[in-house]
Amino acid sequence: MLNFIIKTHQKDTVYKGNRIFILNKGMNNGKPQKEPFTNSFVIQFPNEEHAETVYWLAYSLWKSNFWHQSLCGSVIPFLRIHDFKKDFSAKVDETMQEHELHKKQVQVLRLLEQKEDQ
Repeated sequence: MLNFIIKTHQKDTVYKGNRIFILNKGMNNGKPQKEPFTNSFVIQFPNEEHAETVYWLAYSLWKSNFWHQSLCGSVIPFLRIHDFKKDFSAKVDETMQEHELHKKQVQVLRLLEQKEDQ
């Protein structure tokens, strides 16, 4: 079981430790990044390994448009933090049940990202 804290990112807030940011507005919602977005959630972790594992899980959910089903709003779609916490925690728990399979999938995702950069 991974330990993490999900909050709404506040502008000019400095976070210590390991964290990732998840975009929560627009059609790219759910996109993870190591640097903060203007409209994002921050997920804080106790160690780098947990942050890396969850980053790649978030990346795979974003690529598969998983969060599009939870969007609200007609002009600028957004993701509510309550919905995000509920669904994301469930996906993390599900992934950790099959951790070895997840590691293999992360390797494939990294390779795909490298190819896209080229």
